[in-house]
Amino acid sequence: MSSIKPRDLPADLDAASGKGLRHEVVDGLLIVSYPPSSVHQQALDNLFAQLTGPCPEHLEVLREPTDFRPSDQRRLLPDLLVVPSEESTSRRVAQVALVVEVIQPTTRMVDQLLKRALYEETGVPAYWMLDAEEMTLTVLEMEGGRYVERAVVGEGGVFEAEVPFPVRVGVSRSRG
Repeated sequence: MSSIKPRDLPADLDAASGKGLRHEVVDGLLIVSYPPSSVHQQALDNLFAQLTGPCPEHLEVLREPTDFRPSDQRRLLPDLLVVPSEESTSRRVAQVALVVEVIQPTTRMVDQLLKRALYEETGVPAYWMLDAEEMTLTVLEMEGGRYVERAVVGEGGVFEAEVPFPVRVGVSRSRG
């Protein structure tokens, strides 16, 4: 039996990818989650479509499997990221302007508590949580080093974002 050093873990997980499970690492803690549901994927597709059109040239909207690696000890797989264009050619990014997590019953605690704290600590300017079951969008933005809740928008509602760029985001189960 070989021992794995914490700094080797992300590389070992890269080699083991493709098994269908998502792997994330936070300070030596391995977080494994199931593949996303169809409800999750539909919500993500809808949001991705709304963000890509108005995204300015200096930014890029990406979906997983792009890793957010704010440090050697952390590997996170956000559902959606907005990154500076110069970062968009890599599957591993260190700078992000927006992170979106689509919340499911199996990821609720990790997304609402752990990831919120990690993204806040890292200084991610905006963190959106899209609840795929309840169809609500919770928008958090950095202010004075802490996240402030800017909006909670329910199904059928619209959020007018300024961060990371001006865009109108409708919260619905279908595109459009």
